[in-house]
Amino acid sequence: MLRNRDGSGNGGNDMTAQFAERLRYHGHDVAMYTNPLSDYFAMGGFNPGFARDCTAMWRGYVGSWEIVDDRLYLIGLDGTLKDGTEASLASIFAGVPDRVFAHWYSRTIRIPQGRQLEYVHMDYGSTFERELLLDIERGVVVSTRVADNDSAESDGT
Repeated sequence: MLRNRDGSGNGGNDMTAQFAERLRYHGHDVAMYTNPLSDYFAMGGFNPGFARDCTAMWRGYVGSWEIVDDRLYLIGLDGTLKDGTEASLASIFAGVPDRVFAHWYSRTIRIPQGRQLEYVHMDYGSTFERELLLDIERGVVVSTRVADNDSAESDGT
């Protein structure tokens, strides 16, 4: 199985650069090169089945997320289910109207920053000047760091 930089896999369907998840972080909407909901599905969470009609969205959806008080929440879902209906939080989490705490997620969230240094037509493989890395344990931000990809010196990440 092919793996993303964050270690998550997608069954080998990552031949095209993918639409990024969206994250509201410190009052800004940023692209997130990580798919926390994939881990939920991999752990056996209910997956309603998404239509995959675009090679730039192999997962069939784009999640919208926010971090509030160092906690990661899923706040929206854009996509279409295999039965043709629009996806929503309720498609996965019945009875949850606004947001879902991502208690299942314990990995690093990648947020590209600055200009793109190299385009890679595969998954989230492109390189940017910097990456803000948010280390998450059971849905809680435990540390943040910046990887500088624009120089020979970086913080080792």
